[in-house]
Amino acid sequence: MRDFLESAGTFARYMPDMTAWRRHLHRHPELSFREERTAAWIADKLCEIGCDEVRTGVGGTGVVAVIRGAKPGPVVALRADIDALPIQDEKDVPYRSTVPGVMHACGHDAHTAALLGVAAHYAASRDGLTGERRLLFQPAEEVTPGGALGMIRDGALDGVSAIYGVHLWTPLPFGTIASAPGPVMAAEDEFFLEVRGKGGHGGMPHETVDAIAVGAAFVQAAQTIVSRSVDPLEPAVVTIGSFQAGTASNIVAEVCRLSGTVRTFDASVRGLVQERLRAIADAVCRQFGAEYSLDWRDGYPAVVNDEREAERFFAVARRLFGGDAVQRIRPLMAGEDFAYYLKRVPGCFMFVGAGNEDCGAVYPHHHPRFDIDERAMLSAARLLTAMADDYAGEAASVA
Repeated sequence: MRDFLESAGTFARYMPDMTAWRRHLHRHPELSFREERTAAWIADKLCEIGCDEVRTGVGGTGVVAVIRGAKPGPVVALRADIDALPIQDEKDVPYRSTVPGVMHACGHDAHTAALLGVAAHYAASRDGLTGERRLLFQPAEEVTPGGALGMIRDGALDGVSAIYGVHLWTPLPFGTIASAPGPVMAAEDEFFLEVRGKGGHGGMPHETVDAIAVGAAFVQAAQTIVSRSVDPLEPAVVTIGSFQAGTASNIVAEVCRLSGTVRTFDASVRGLVQERLRAIADAVCRQFGAEYSLDWRDGYPAVVNDEREAERFFAVARRLFGGDAVQRIRPLMAGEDFAYYLKRVPGCFMFVGAGNEDCGAVYPHHHPRFDIDERAMLSAARLLTAMADDYAGEAASVA
C-alpha cells in the first residue's frame, strides 16, 4: 500500500471552510435543474481556490473543475451532487434553509463542501500530484432523468480512467465507512396510471363505473407482483406513492390517478415487473369496464461498483480509518444516477457514516429535520482523495 499525499491533519485545516461552505449552501438551497446561483457560487469558490480550469453550464447547471499535477498520470474524476429537495426545513439551527419549501435533506450540500475541500487540497499540492483530478459538481441527482447523463454528454468523462463518489449516510454512525463490490443501489423506475370510469350519483352506483374501486383493485393486485411473480431470491419493490380521485362524498369518481416506484437490481426482474404491472392494469380495468393509460418511465439503472475498485476501497479505507470502521454495506433499494458514470468507466460509490444522536443527526434522508454530523465531511474528503491518489499511483507505477 503506497503512501497517500493527504493526511487527517492536512484536511483538518480545511474543516472550518468546509463547514462554512456547507452551511451557506444549506441556507440557500435550489431544486434540481434550477441550481443557477448554487453553480455560480461553486464556480467562484473554485476560481478562488486556484483550479487550472473551471467550466460552467455543464449538463445544464453543472460545474467541472480541473487540477493538473506536476507528474504525468491518469485522469481521475470525483463527483458531488448539488441539488436540494422540495421539503420545508423544520430544524432549529442557525443554518436553517431560508428558502420556503426547499432544503438540503439528503446531504448534497455536504458532498459539495467536501469536494471543495478536495479542490483546495489538490490546488495546494500540485507539485506532488500524479495525473489530473477532474471534480464534477453535478445538478439534479434527485429527479429523473437526473443530471449525470447531461454531464456525460457535455464531456465530463472524456479521457477519465476512473471515478469515485461518496454519500454521507445518516443510517451509518459517524466514524464508519462502507461500500461493496457489485450492485449497491437499485434501479429506480416510475409508473403513472390513469383509470377512466363513468362518474355519477353516489346513491346510484349501478349506473356508474367507479374509478376508485378500479384503482383500489389495481393497488391490491399490484402487491402480488413481488410476492408471487418475482423470484423470492431477487430483490424488488413495488410502491404506490400516490392515489388521487374524487371530489365529494356523494359523487362516484370518474377518474383515478395513481403513481408509484419500482426498485430492482436485475434487468430481467425490471422487465418482468413492468410487464406484470401492465397486465394487471389491463385485466382489472377490463373486469370493471374501465379504460386506462399506463406511463412507465425508466429511471436510473442500478449502481454497480467495479469489483477491483471496490477492493481498492476496502484496502484504502482500512488504512485511513482502521479495520473496525470499515463495513460491507448491504444493497440499498434507493437509487442514484452515479450509476451512469459507472456504466462508462470503472469506479466505486462509497458511504460515509454521518449519523450521530448527540448532534441531532438521527433523522432519515428526505426528512424535514434531516441533518448530519459535519465531521463526516472530513472523512469524505480524505476518502475521495486517497482513492484517487491510490489509483493514480498504481497506474503510474505500471505505465
